[in-house]
Amino acid sequence: MGEQTIEKAWRQALDGYREYLRFERGLSANSIEAYLHDAGRLESFILGGEAPKTPAEVTPADVEGFMAHIYDRGSGDTTQARVLSGVRSFFAYLLHADRIDSLPTELIDSPKVARKLPDTLSYDEIRRMIDGIDLGRPLGHRNRAILEVLYCCGLRVSELVNLRLSDIFVEEGIVRVTGKGDKERLVPIAETALRQVECYLEQRRTMAVAADSSDILFLNQRGRRLTRVMIFTIIRRSAAAAGISKTVSPHTLRHSFATHLLQGGADIRAVQELLGHESILTTEIYTHLELGDLRGAMRLHPLAGDDERENRMLDADDYMGVNE
Repeated sequence: MGEQTIEKAWRQALDGYREYLRFERGLSANSIEAYLHDAGRLESFILGGEAPKTPAEVTPADVEGFMAHIYDRGSGDTTQARVLSGVRSFFAYLLHADRIDSLPTELIDSPKVARKLPDTLSYDEIRRMIDGIDLGRPLGHRNRAILEVLYCCGLRVSELVNLRLSDIFVEEGIVRVTGKGDKERLVPIAETALRQVECYLEQRRTMAVAADSSDILFLNQRGRRLTRVMIFTIIRRSAAAAGISKTVSPHTLRHSFATHLLQGGADIRAVQELLGHESILTTEIYTHLELGDLRGAMRLHPLAGDDERENRMLDADDYMGVNE
């Protein structure tokens, strides 16, 4: 098969993959580009080899060679796992589109990646960040409302910057959130956060708002939608003013939202819905507990000795405030 024919086969496969990710998977533009980037790296590797092949001709050995190439370039386990996931997605599309008969990635194992627990803040740290905002400064109420909404609703930064006035239902106390893949979910919002939003809206009514941002909730000084970078800046400045030395991002507030809910006894399925996670496995990362907490839970296990169990039950009563 000629070189031009092989390259044409890749172009057709990648173009079809793009449409599949956009229309059938409903992914965001950023996610689509990330998936295409990984598939494009595989294309470059295969076409740069001694015997270029079409996507349909790629074998498990070719994929293993590609992953060895990624490893040799110094990529860590996390990057290797992400790239392999992208390649698997590409070939899954080809199988779905009847362009291949079997998956060349089926028997290839992903690198073992340690699950990194997300950074979180204590409630006291978050309170210090919120209370530390100077409401006397221009857009002070906006910045405080941003922190309140991020933490109270557990939003992603992309969800926050796209939040619309029409998404706030004050009477019902809920916010309509458009998440990944344009999937909508309803999230309750605390009265304190709603009050901050209403204080900000009083200021917003005095602003000159750009026509294309008339329904956008949080605006910059020019009356336009805030950027993700600006949200990061607001969060970092608030953390620094509160004397918090750890690295804090909008996602830190989202992590803290989930962790605090679970620590308070919320059902993990409910937290999954609030966060907009497609898989429960993503939410389970927040169920990390300290060893002491695990030992405390085991004290009430039926197999604990009678004497020990009685002591443990007394300990539990003290903890729950029975003896106060």
